[in-house]
Amino acid sequence: MTNQIDENLLVEKAQQGSKEAFTKLMDKYKSSVFHTILKTINNVDDAEDLTMTTFEKAFKKLNTYTDTYAFSTWLYKIASNTCVDFLRKKQIHNNVIDSNNNSVSNIQSTIDNPETDFINKQMIGNIKKVLDQLRPRYKELIELRYFKEYTYEEISEELSIPIGTVKVQLHRAKKIIYNLLKTKK
Repeated sequence: MTNQIDENLLVEKAQQGSKEAFTKLMDKYKSSVFHTILKTINNVDDAEDLTMTTFEKAFKKLNTYTDTYAFSTWLYKIASNTCVDFLRKKQIHNNVIDSNNNSVSNIQSTIDNPETDFINKQMIGNIKKVLDQLRPRYKELIELRYFKEYTYEEISEELSIPIGTVKVQLHRAKKIIYNLLKTKK
């Protein structure tokens, strides 16, 4: 709990303009953000650049952070979006090169795809309907873990239950969701 309080104080100081506080936050998360990006990008040089880009964006947008979510969740979301932007630009660039300047349809299909959007919205709708069928405790666990991206430790603190219980109940909830989705087919 004191770690979370210390981190909240660092975030608050950084939001007030303390570069020292932000540097401490950066030192704390730099390695894990780098490895997260590296898993997605699979290139050390690009991952290093994107890690720095992530922290630059976080520093510029620090005033938008609220403690509704853990700082790490907010930071990893920025890292994830940075990766998506990078991959999207790389995909568009590759399409332009591969198609010898006849790339308008290729670029457009990677940017705007109504069919994919429709499928994604439909899947999200189905998942929300299934979540509504769960017991409140299981629903809360799933939301904390997968929508708010809390760690097991953060969930344990938030709900005042042991980490082992968090893991067991999440496993049960996922099993119930799987069975509910399986019967919908």
